[in-house]
Amino acid sequence: MPWQKTFRLPHYTKGMHLVTRDVVRECEEGLRGVEVGIFTLNCLHTSAGLTVNENADPSVRTDMDMALDRIVPESFPWEHTDEGPDDSVSHLKTSLVGNSITLPISRGKLVLGTWQGLAVNAQALHHRVGLSTEHRFRSPQQLVSWIIVSRS
Repeated sequence: MPWQKTFRLPHYTKGMHLVTRDVVRECEEGLRGVEVGIFTLNCLHTSAGLTVNENADPSVRTDMDMALDRIVPESFPWEHTDEGPDDSVSHLKTSLVGNSITLPISRGKLVLGTWQGLAVNAQALHHRVGLSTEHRFRSPQQLVSWIIVSRS
């Protein structure tokens, strides 16, 4: 039977942050008893991306931030700046990183390699990265939901 939950992550500043423990803690109930399944994590905001990346060496996250800054420089004369000068920058970086992750589930656990972890890439300086059940954005929060689509 499918299971879905929407939740809020802790406050994060701009940059790449590991969230594997937070996600697993929030999703424990849904993962329990799943022999084989598929896990999809989706960010419901346009200024934060999700990725699977190296989880041991923090310099990987720093390098990712530097690469994104080089590819999408804040100094470019962007037109969409409604929420600040980093508005278009954050949307473009999020598009490059992506807003969802799909992972296999085996025996109640997410299948990740030894050095892999889930990371959120928060881009907008004026937003908090968070997860919520809200579907309307009354406050600057990044939202994430996930669903297990196969349980046995």
